[in-house]
Amino acid sequence: MNRIKVVNDPSELVSTFRAVDTEIKREIFKEVSAGWRTAQEIEDKFGSEGPVALKIFNKMKLVETRWQQPPEGSQQKPVKAYHTYYSAFHINTSCSVFEISDVIAAAGMTDKDFKKVEAKILKMIGEEGKFAGDVADDLKISQTMLKSLVKRSAKFDYRGHRIEIHEEE
Repeated sequence: MNRIKVVNDPSELVSTFRAVDTEIKREIFKEVSAGWRTAQEIEDKFGSEGPVALKIFNKMKLVETRWQQPPEGSQQKPVKAYHTYYSAFHINTSCSVFEISDVIAAAGMTDKDFKKVEAKILKMIGEEGKFAGDVADDLKISQTMLKSLVKRSAKFDYRGHRIEIHEEE
């Protein structure tokens, strides 16, 4: 089935850009586009960065998952397999110069700088989460920048108007 990801919100561009921002992520994305792959298969082929990339793809809803059963009679447990969810992207968005500058800044931020901001946000939201407007005010950043940072992170996500710890499905 061909599915098309429609990008209407400028902050969604961050996850689209960051999903394939390294050679390994691009190769892993190609691999899961070609067929269903388990995290172990990806790790065996691409190393420890493989399962991390799958986690990011899953959080960004770029992959779908299913349980693969082991061979009949095997003592192995079922394992989760990954495959790309979309076969194409349709980008249809417009925004102000200020908004797109926030989106590009969040996407292009160095990993070192991003990890500092990510740690601040994690500390602010704690286990129970926090209203996004309060987080943006405390960090003195725009809502667009905050939304872009959340889209980039695999550690937290929006739940309504709150930012909460991202839980694996």
